[in-house]
Amino acid sequence: MEVISGAEALMRALQNEGVKTIFGYPGGSIMPVFDALYDYTRGERKAFDHILVRHEQSAAHAAEGYARVSGEVGVCIVTSGPGATNTLTGVADAMLDSTPIVVIAGQVGTGALGTDAFQEVDLVGVAQPISKWSYQIRRPEDVAWAVSRAFYIARTGRPGPVVLDFPKNAQVHTTEWKPQHVDFVRSYVPYPKPDETSIAAAAELINGAERPLALVGQGVELGNAHNELIEFLEKADIPAARTLLGLSALPSDHPLNMGMLGMHGNFAPNVKEQECDVLIAIGMRFSDRVTGLPATYAKQAKIIHLDIDRSEIDKCIRTDVAVIGDCKVTMPAITRLLKKNNHREWRDSFKEYDERERTTVIEPAIHPKDGELLMGEVVNAVAEATGGNAVLVTDVGQNQMFSCRYFKYNKKRSVVTSGGLGTMGFGLPAAIGATFGAPERTVCMFSGDGGFQMSIHELGTIMEQQAPVKMIMMNNNYLGNVRQWQDMFFEHRKSFTRMMNPDYGQIATAYHIPYCVVTERGQLKKAVDDMLSTKGPYLLECAIKEDDNVLPMTPPGKSVDEMLLSIDI
Repeated sequence: MEVISGAEALMRALQNEGVKTIFGYPGGSIMPVFDALYDYTRGERKAFDHILVRHEQSAAHAAEGYARVSGEVGVCIVTSGPGATNTLTGVADAMLDSTPIVVIAGQVGTGALGTDAFQEVDLVGVAQPISKWSYQIRRPEDVAWAVSRAFYIARTGRPGPVVLDFPKNAQVHTTEWKPQHVDFVRSYVPYPKPDETSIAAAAELINGAERPLALVGQGVELGNAHNELIEFLEKADIPAARTLLGLSALPSDHPLNMGMLGMHGNFAPNVKEQECDVLIAIGMRFSDRVTGLPATYAKQAKIIHLDIDRSEIDKCIRTDVAVIGDCKVTMPAITRLLKKNNHREWRDSFKEYDERERTTVIEPAIHPKDGELLMGEVVNAVAEATGGNAVLVTDVGQNQMFSCRYFKYNKKRSVVTSGGLGTMGFGLPAAIGATFGAPERTVCMFSGDGGFQMSIHELGTIMEQQAPVKMIMMNNNYLGNVRQWQDMFFEHRKSFTRMMNPDYGQIATAYHIPYCVVTERGQLKKAVDDMLSTKGPYLLECAIKEDDNVLPMTPPGKSVDEMLLSIDI
């Protein structure tokens, strides 16, 4: 057998997993790997594109963006110590949002472990509670097995992040190369066999329902069960609402789509959660941002929960029927037992609430007649210009809520946002990753001025790669979401939320990125058209009304049907 170094074995193992793109940042303890990578990024042996980010946290977020739009595992390679710990925010983000990434980090040699050597940190110990699996590769002969196992765990079942800690001696020592293929891990059951009794019980409840409501989560996207979802909903005529991460699991214009759930979701589905008689949760985890006050949530309804992860059942909300398994399998199994139904009267009852939200919130937000520029109209202008075919990437805050509410989705895997962790600074690097994961699609990244500055260094990556990210930065000179809460709940005491901002035009010029600023409503349409028609990256800054508030809103500690359509602050 051929004798190669551990670093070379890593390259071959990544090839075997079908990896094409790697996001990374070199350093001392990972240098042998980057030396091996040199030959795999050029010439006849070229196998990978390596994207040099400007910060290791961005490497993890870029890997997330890549994974979310491509359906593949995102990969990043970094050095030990601070390089590794910088990725941990991205690891935690991926864990909460079920995103498959593999983080490979350098480590000091095994002989120095435990001595507080330069840039040593117990990465396996630190990463264990925020990853699906963390493992230290101590010998070069274990590389092929560990990499194959890592990818198997990351991509199967409920996806998630895996962290591999790679000591330097294991990188440089040699071993006989033998490819490995892991497709079984003892005690790990990624795809539980559905229980026929539970499937029958779920179908019976749905068939007997007069007011059914489906809650569609990201599990439909992760399970590639989009067609199965539509067949399920249409056969039983079930209105559906989507979670933040499940927004593109159902097309925006589908007649059974009733809008977005959650604290800043649509009015009708939030109210109707408290009126339905059967609630069917599909690939979602009953986040606190969806349920509001759990003690009062959907107490009148029988609750059916379809999920691949048994630990989610009864974790937040009591379930009457649990259907454990891959929704691409369980939904068709239920659909076969459903009666063709018609719930027109129930569906029509949503219209009154839709109309109240449209006249009170939506129209004033996207078609204001006067005053300063608003976030809703900026998002709406981009959504109309892209025709619902673009990938939406967001940062976190008001920009996230406005863009997710008013963007349009015609294609699957069209939403990349930080849901569970709510990571500011996520947007820019995730958008870079998305351009590599879906190079044929337009990627529109919305951010506020706060989140944009948290990863502004990644303009360097965009410049170097000419990554065609269309950046829409909505500048209100505030940390807007916190400012809104301060106005609502803290007597207008705006404690350290006002931002002193730089000249973004000069910054864009320094990075050779086309730039335009919109300060008046009449400039918006042309600016959006110019941005979308410009090849490569583009930064569009929009000067937003400082006290623009995102509505509707369910105040913290309130029931979902206590949603506010207006606030007097």
